[in-house]
This record gives sequence, structure tokens and C-alpha cells, in this order.
Amino acid sequence: MADVLLEVKGLKKSFGGVAALSDGRFRLEAGSIHALCGGNGAGKSTLLTIVMGIQSRDGGVILRDGREVSFSSPGEALANGISIIEQELSPVPAMTVAENIFLGREPLRSFGRIDFATMNAHAQELLDKLGFDIPPTTRMMDLSVAKIQLVEIAKALSYDAQIIIMDEPTSALGESEVEQLFEAIRRLKAQGKGVVYVSHRLTEIFDIADAYTVFRDGAFVQDGRIADVTKDDLIHLIVGRPLAEKFVKENHPSDEVTLAVSGIDSRNGVRDVSFEVHAGEILALYGLMGSGRTEIFERIFGMTRHTKGTIHLGGKLIAPRSPAEAIHYGISFVTEDRKESGLVLQASVRNNLCMASLVELSSLLGMTPGAEKSSATRMIDLFSVKTPSDRLEVSGLSGGNQQKVVLGKWFMTEPKILLLDEPTRGVDVGAKKEIYGVMSAFAAKGGTVIMISSENEEVLGMADRVIVMKDGRVAGELGRKEMSAGKLVSLAA
Repeated sequence: MADVLLEVKGLKKSFGGVAALSDGRFRLEAGSIHALCGGNGAGKSTLLTIVMGIQSRDGGVILRDGREVSFSSPGEALANGISIIEQELSPVPAMTVAENIFLGREPLRSFGRIDFATMNAHAQELLDKLGFDIPPTTRMMDLSVAKIQLVEIAKALSYDAQIIIMDEPTSALGESEVEQLFEAIRRLKAQGKGVVYVSHRLTEIFDIADAYTVFRDGAFVQDGRIADVTKDDLIHLIVGRPLAEKFVKENHPSDEVTLAVSGIDSRNGVRDVSFEVHAGEILALYGLMGSGRTEIFERIFGMTRHTKGTIHLGGKLIAPRSPAEAIHYGISFVTEDRKESGLVLQASVRNNLCMASLVELSSLLGMTPGAEKSSATRMIDLFSVKTPSDRLEVSGLSGGNQQKVVLGKWFMTEPKILLLDEPTRGVDVGAKKEIYGVMSAFAAKGGTVIMISSENEEVLGMADRVIVMKDGRVAGELGRKEMSAGKLVSLAA
């Protein structure tokens, strides 16, 4: 029987009298990759933060190599061979990649001076070993979200821990970067280490994991071997009911061109990109990390300096010089990083929902409380946001509900064009279906959706047409009947 590296029994945790975890149970064996599954708010992150010493527990036992432990800080957990790659990225932006990886563990020269040459060399060796093409001297603020994610992964693996917890490690990665990560995970398994893998992407779980544990509503539901469960069975365990086809397609594209982009460039590498999108259509932009997808959205939304090319909305030439101008034209942009650019975490659910509609919800005397509350309530109901109050800080919501708040904020502006950058990143299967339903209903009423997604399955399930990007240019275009995973990857690579 394999050695048990980590075992959790009857873990409990409440916040303000509300149970976030009522029966946390988990068992990790050496040389295994164990998927921790559950919807947003199921208790997974609470369990992991308790194991890492980030939060205290109200009850239960944690065993490390059969010995009962209780960590009061992540440093203590690291000292006991447990490292974590957290879902929410926490880099030091002004520092370099190498400085972030070895923060607090810098190699020193005489008189306590940091040996930067040695540190950069060690970082380069680690990045090369993982297959991550990132210069160690680059500042974190100059990296994309996907590359920041890779640096965070490298940092966690640099500790040479026996147990590695990965909380949504691929949420910002494209197909090729995911495969690089999986190769690194399999090497860890071969070395006898244990990996706790948390992901809402069930395809990944069946690809990489050996075992699974399901949590629902803060409690253990079931565990077992991946080989003994089907994808449909796992979805049923996660959501508590059979989930019908998750992709919701009710829209039908019309012949009316709503947005026409012609020959646009961007200082961030986009070159001579042209496409049209129609009323009632869901268009996908697909490509590998760095292919220029997000940069196109930033240009349309007035976030980057106007260079070459034109943008026509409803047949009229527009040139948004700021997001405020883009919003005035009826364009909304759900960014890929909800924590960094989509939400104000210390503000309430209501304030976040109303943030893009301040002019419409205010008078000469300031905000109109009645209109603000009713508008927020309407969005909470539309998106089924699970919150005890619209006055709750949005940081207190699960990741899936935070994403719904971001979507609600932009729907409140009544947009004509909806730009969605990785709209279901870090969202469970049930919430994904709800978001797909909202997208489809918006398009069915004549709205236009342009969606960036790194998930082949999502593109194939939701898009009416796909523009494939490569190296900042359009590599190809596929209609719904022409689409296949093979064609997407072939064009993007």
C-alpha cells in the first residue's frame, strides 16, 4: 500500500456562524495526482488554506506522514514539505522573475549582499527544466497573466516540496503551456511526490489525475480512482444532480454587420487584423498565449493608442480613445483577470455591479440609492449570484459568483457589443452553464458577443464562427460546421 503523505479528517470551519467547511476529508498518497473536485463554494479552497496554515480550523485533524500537525503559517507548511500554487496570483510587480521565484531565499554574497548572477542562473535553470520560455530578468509587471501563472508555478516547484497543491494552475494557460505543466507534474509523480490538483476543467482531471475527492456544500461526498468514474458521474457528484448538455445555444446570427474591424495594428504586436461580426452572433477569437487576442480587445475598447486601421460600429466609423468612450458606443469588456481589473474587492456587491453605470444611476445630488439597489438586485437575480446581501464585500464571494458580478456590471450598461476574455476562467461546471445561457440569450436578442477562450471544447460548443490568431495576425477563419479541435490547434500552432 502506498505511503500516505497527507490525510485530513473531519475538518470544520465557519465564518460569522456560516459553515464553509463541515466535514473536510482527504487522503493523498505518495506518487499520485489527486484531483480535489467541487463547485464554487464547495469548501475546497477553505480546506487548502487550513492545511497551509493560512486559516485556523474549528475542528478536525490533519496528519502529515501519519503525524498530527497544525501549521500557523505557510512558512511552517513549507518547512514540512507542503507548497501551494494559489488560484489568485500574488506577484511582486516591480521585481524580476528571478526575484519573485527566490523571494526571501535569495543567494547571498559577502556582507549580506544578494548574488544576482547566481539567482538569475538558478532561475534560468529551473525555467528551462520546466520548458517555460521566460527570461529571469524580466519584471513581473511586463508579463502577461499567463506568463505570471507560469512563474508562480515555477516558484512553487522551486521549494522541492514533497506535497504540491495546485489550485486552478491552468486557468490562464493555453493548450501548449498546459501540456508543459502536465509533463512537469508527471515528473513529480515519478519522483514519488504527491500532487493535489484543483481544476474546474474536467477534461484535465481525466487526463492527469489518478484519484479524486468530491466536496459539495462544505462537506465530503465521495472519493475513488479516476479510472472507476465517468465524466457524467463526476459532474453529478459535483452539482448534486445530473447536468444536461452544458452548452446553451439559442442564438442565430443575422446578416447585419454590427462591428467591422479593418487592418488594425497595436503597439503590443497585433498586425493587420480584419474581421466582421454580426448581430446575434457569438464569434470566438482563438490562439496560443501571446497570439494577440487580448490586444485586439484592448484596441477596440480604447485601452491602447490608436494606430493603423479602422473600426466601424453599425456602419459608422469610431475610434475609442478610452474605455469611457467605448462604453458610450455600447461596447463592454469583461477582462480575463477579475481580481486585478474586473472588481474592486473591498467594495460591496452592489457597488461593483453599479460601477460602470454611475452616470445613469445618479443625479446632481449624487447616487440615487433606490435606483442603485433595484438595478443591483436585478443583476443578482439575472445571474443567480449567491450572496446573503448586496452589501457584502465582493471578496467574500466564491470565484464563480465574483465572475457573475463582473458580467452583471457590464450587462447593466445595456451593451450592443460584449467582449468576453476567458469568461468562464476558474468557474465550476454549473456556473459555466449559467454563463453560457446568458451569452446565448444576449445574442438571441440581437446582441453581439466576441469571446476569447483557450478551451477548445468551449469554442466548439458556443461559437458560431472562430477567428484563429497566430503571432499577432489572423491565421484562419472557420464556420461552425468546419470547426474541429484538430483544425483549431493546427491553425494556431
